[in-house]
Amino acid sequence: MSPGGGRLDRTKLLAARFRAAQDRPYLATALYSVTVVESRDVPTMGVDRRWRCHVSPGFVDRLPVAQLAAVWIHEVAHLLRDHHGRADRLPVGQRRDHHRVNVAQDCEINDDLVADRLPLPADRVEPETFGLPTGLFFEAYLPLLPAGLRGHEAHDCGSGAHGIERPWERDGAGGVSAVEAGAIRRETAQAVRAHVRARGTVAAGWERWAAQLLEPRVDWRRALTGAVREAAAWAGGAVDYTYQRPSRRAAATRGVVLPSLRQPVPRVAVVVDTSGSMGEPQLAAALAEVAGVLRAVGVGGNRVTVLSCDAAVHVVRRVHTVGEVRLAGGGGTDMRVGIDAALRGRPHIVVVLTDGLTPWPATPLESTRVIAGLIGTGAPQPPSWITTVTIDD
Repeated sequence: MSPGGGRLDRTKLLAARFRAAQDRPYLATALYSVTVVESRDVPTMGVDRRWRCHVSPGFVDRLPVAQLAAVWIHEVAHLLRDHHGRADRLPVGQRRDHHRVNVAQDCEINDDLVADRLPLPADRVEPETFGLPTGLFFEAYLPLLPAGLRGHEAHDCGSGAHGIERPWERDGAGGVSAVEAGAIRRETAQAVRAHVRARGTVAAGWERWAAQLLEPRVDWRRALTGAVREAAAWAGGAVDYTYQRPSRRAAATRGVVLPSLRQPVPRVAVVVDTSGSMGEPQLAAALAEVAGVLRAVGVGGNRVTVLSCDAAVHVVRRVHTVGEVRLAGGGGTDMRVGIDAALRGRPHIVVVLTDGLTPWPATPLESTRVIAGLIGTGAPQPPSWITTVTIDD
């Protein structure tokens, strides 16, 4: 029942879902996997972690079928993109502000839906609403949103989006499990790819999402080893002049010191993201692997510096082994601070271990290679000039 006593017009709501599935058949499996729950408390429509859609009868009454179909696709997009799982990996301070997280997630979704010419309601939020660029992940939009966000309080898409359980979600049974949700996502991604092959008419946002979900998994340890080896070979190929006195056997002219060329041993800085969103098991595995890589390429002694960083640098230490590494932090995330601190030691290689929920330097570094080890799936990608390895442990 709605606050005014009206009942949910299920015929209209389900007709809108049918229209959404007919217009975008590659989303049909996901759309029909959602259970409808009538609610007097939800402001509009919102999904929970179990793929149940809580619907306000008054909201259904106000919108025409075409707009309801667009809202169906919007809500299912939260579930398919695993927004609640990604929100769980945010720093605690950001995760608590579920309204702000929800607006950032709507920006990620709605720029794709608007480009796909879906008739979303007039009060929608999209990147253009805040003067932001399109095509970013919600984790990137989050710190760019203006303070306050007045006028958008009604945007609450439920725990299936921002991850925080809402009062209207606590009752009722049904829904799908996390394993079933993973299967639905994969089946939908395959349907998107098949639709592209058959008709080539899928919106670019859905095509990118499917490609990311279905891309073949690689051994991240081997990929990270290769990336560091390649960077070390690049640094080792650099030469510089030295006026160090040559041996007596090599001296062609007694009493004269001539300049000669030397090949430097690369200096390496490892910037470790210790913000609240990082998981200790994955971080420990990545650190151990980097230590093995550095030993393999002959980098050791005082040539390796490890920096512990969240939104500020807490520990800077030259190490011989990973056992000497000391990590501190737990706040927000800004790896630019750690990279800037690392550059003071003039390293040839900077390895950044992070979950990717961070801003990056705007331009390439002139004399330093940067390798990003992204820990966890769904991490936003760094700029193209950074060598990127996904660490999915």
